[in-house]
Amino acid sequence: MNTIWNPDLSQLDGPKYLALTRALRTAIAAGELPEGSRLPTVRDLAWRLSVTPGTVARAYQMATQQGLLQATVGRGTFVAAHSSDRSDPSIAVDPPPGDGLLDLRSPRLPEVGQTAAIAAALTGMALHTGLDWLNYTSQAEEAPLRAAVCDWLAGRRLGPVRPDDVMLALGGQNALRLVLDTCLTGDRPVVLTEALAYPGFRYAARLARAEVVGVEMDREGMRPDALDAACRRHMPHVVMLTPQAQNPTTARMGDDRRAEIVSLARRHNLQIIEDECYAAPDDDHATLRDRAPERTWFVGSLSKAVSAALRFGYVLCPQGQGEAARLTAQHNFFALPLPLAALCLSLLRSGAADAIRADVQAEMARRLAMVTSHLGRFDLCWQPGIPFVWLRLPQGWRASSFAKAAETAGVLIRSADQYALIHDQVPHAVRLAVPGQAPLAELTTGLAALARLLPNPPSDMAV
Repeated sequence: MNTIWNPDLSQLDGPKYLALTRALRTAIAAGELPEGSRLPTVRDLAWRLSVTPGTVARAYQMATQQGLLQATVGRGTFVAAHSSDRSDPSIAVDPPPGDGLLDLRSPRLPEVGQTAAIAAALTGMALHTGLDWLNYTSQAEEAPLRAAVCDWLAGRRLGPVRPDDVMLALGGQNALRLVLDTCLTGDRPVVLTEALAYPGFRYAARLARAEVVGVEMDREGMRPDALDAACRRHMPHVVMLTPQAQNPTTARMGDDRRAEIVSLARRHNLQIIEDECYAAPDDDHATLRDRAPERTWFVGSLSKAVSAALRFGYVLCPQGQGEAARLTAQHNFFALPLPLAALCLSLLRSGAADAIRADVQAEMARRLAMVTSHLGRFDLCWQPGIPFVWLRLPQGWRASSFAKAAETAGVLIRSADQYALIHDQVPHAVRLAVPGQAPLAELTTGLAALARLLPNPPSDMAV
């Protein structure tokens, strides 16, 4: 069945390819594009929307990766089967930027000795391989690594920290999914997130068959009155929060706000997932787990402190629930791969991971200072030790037009709509990540280009 489809992109924020992807999701969810519908060709839709064929091709490719569409060589692009529930984008690694583009989409760690430390650990491992490298791994063998994770978290206000309460995972995203698999029950459980949130939260929840509901925020993150109202209306199982450094807005919950959130979680029997992905290591605030160790799942990884390539994550489970969580992990992948477990144990025990974390923080702080120096006169939100900033755009800019203008000026950024649920109102704001690997001269040039753009919005708001 051929389909004539003319979406209106003028009211959708974000770059045109993202706006088109969101329009596809909306049309499929609403039944406007039924399962099996054949979409217009790239050139035909590009002509009708007055965009480039590359924009349409990129949107089709992204929607195909998300399972919304399927492409058949020689036949065309079709709405995939059973795709109406997929209203949120999947997470994916950003494609490499083109030549001459400064990539501020995701923080990338600077090289401060990780490669040498990993090489040394691997060399040592190679001298101690035995027959145990031929057999399936077991979680009993992970006990020393769980103890090392507890040492890694020393100094944080986390409440009781015991190796028996730790579950190990294949990265932070995998840890989120394992926690949800452990906590959720019923055919259609409800998970609450901040109204603007890391897309991986929503993706993990949807994989766990959950309905995702966004809760209104202010400058301290999730609002207690909005959380209370959402609990009364939806009877959720879990709330997912980033109280130390909210992603993308950098908001930090004060102590009173944290106490209110915990009180509501107890009143409504909510499990709390506390993601500390971007928390600074010297943060002295009492975590939600410190306040509610009986219901808080504290999720972290080495990705933002040592190396994203390791794919090593951990969960400090509520007291007494570590065994249940590890059983969930066992049902998913038995135990961590032996090479990964041995490598991470070596980095943690030797002190290499601690040294790397400190050096990464120092270098990222230097680069964050460059960002705030260039853009601090605008409406910029940031925290020391956090490798991204939230920029509220001057009047006259929309996130879509600013992202497009920034890319034209050689800078890739994330617009606010990438963090919002599909039907929610999106603020005119963007997130800028601190690039740990970009040459400093390129960073200076890119930031100067953004500073020139911001006071000069386009006269045509439909851009």
